[in-house]
Amino acid sequence: MTSEASSSDKTPSFEMTWGSSTSSGYCSEEDSDTEFEQYFTARTSFFPKTRKPNVTDNVKKDEQIESGKQELTTAEILQKVKEYNSKINSNLFMNMNKDGSYTGFVKVQFKLARPVSVPAPKKGGPDAGGRRASGVKRRTSFYLPKDASKHLHISSRTSAREVIEALLKKFTVVDNPGKFALFERSERHDQVYLRKLSDDERPLRLRLNAGPNEKVLSFVLKENETGEVNWHAFSMPELKNFLLILQREEEEHVKQIVQRYTLARTRMLDALSGSTPG
Repeated sequence: MTSEASSSDKTPSFEMTWGSSTSSGYCSEEDSDTEFEQYFTARTSFFPKTRKPNVTDNVKKDEQIESGKQELTTAEILQKVKEYNSKINSNLFMNMNKDGSYTGFVKVQFKLARPVSVPAPKKGGPDAGGRRASGVKRRTSFYLPKDASKHLHISSRTSAREVIEALLKKFTVVDNPGKFALFERSERHDQVYLRKLSDDERPLRLRLNAGPNEKVLSFVLKENETGEVNWHAFSMPELKNFLLILQREEEEHVKQIVQRYTLARTRMLDALSGSTPG
């Protein structure tokens, strides 16, 4: 089902079109033994792993799309909008506003490896009031479907940060927007390139200059991998749960080391007992 909104003359619109259902990998608070356990996922690692450079991660600056940063005149924008609309096969047109801005649609594909958190369903049980009084905020986590995508109706003045916030608001995701980043994806010379957009870049300007071809340019929402963990972006229950997970991993690692050296010691003793003095 696709919902479209008419363009506004002054303010950007954030209407969404739905193209997929919610994830089947659902995890509610009843599935967890404790408050903190709802945030546990074995898929994540809290510390960045070193890896070899990948062409999808390292894009040469001279190969990046710079056209979105060019300042165009009103006449040039109008001409580009007409050319853009003539190339699309849907009704997701761009429209010029009287103030020189323009509105249109951008498609964002989700490539999230970790679950997102949403408010837990409200219940009218006897302990519901007690939960609110205690100040504990319950959350429900689930995995978004792979390759899910959404259309956003935005303005040429809408920033990448605002696009992220609009997507999270649509899904009622309560995670900090700083955990996510918007990337532009392009295919050139049989290679796929990804570039992380800065918060103040304008996705619709990039879309207009690149044209409607998704291979030339598309947008992807991913985790914000900065090389360092931004612990301030997590809530207290999440942080406490991370400490619990790290403690479990440490205990398991120590256990494996003890078993390894115990086995080595046993083998050396066996070798000594079977040898004869020289």
